[in-house]
Amino acid sequence: MILDNRGLEPPQPMMRTLAAIERLDDGQPLVILNDRRPMFLFEQLDKMGYSYFTEQLEDGSYKVTISRKAG
Repeated sequence: MILDNRGLEPPQPMMRTLAAIERLDDGQPLVILNDRRPMFLFEQLDKMGYSYFTEQLEDGSYKVTISRKAG
């Protein structure tokens, strides 16, 4: 699942991302696109047991791939 949060003002990207995580099937990753690095989201993901990989794109936005930690 890909969720494009670019152009949204906080806290909308985080709220949309957390809602999308709830709808994921087991083992399904979520890819989000954000205008800025979602630091507060990372704290929530750590608490919820998710791992994430962040890449900064050429246009300055961020691509974050989120998945549930194994085990």
